[in-house]
Amino acid sequence: MANAEAQAAKGHVEGQQHPLGIYLKIWAWLFVLSTFSYLVDYFHLEGYLRWTLILTFMFMKAGLIIAVFMHMWWERLALVYAIGLPTILLMVFIFLMTHEADNTFLIRGLFFAAGT
Repeated sequence: MANAEAQAAKGHVEGQQHPLGIYLKIWAWLFVLSTFSYLVDYFHLEGYLRWTLILTFMFMKAGLIIAVFMHMWWERLALVYAIGLPTILLMVFIFLMTHEADNTFLIRGLFFAAGT
């Protein structure tokens, strides 16, 4: 009986502890990515290059925060798919809608310009 209780106590873990070094590395990466994002404004980059860099750094920081600080890195693959896949699909649909909106805007411009 005592052996069964000892095994049950050993198998039951209250919380999972990750090494502190992982969190320090992620904080350092977040600092570096934030510095790069700041440098985009400091060097007065303009146009599509500016927005591409800012969005890239933003998505990289968000990915690090989700993976490590929200503990998604250590979750089961099913949970990662349940949260990540709809988010990725939503971004794809938004991308498609923006291109359709641009197409509609150009066609309306051609149609209304032809009537004047």
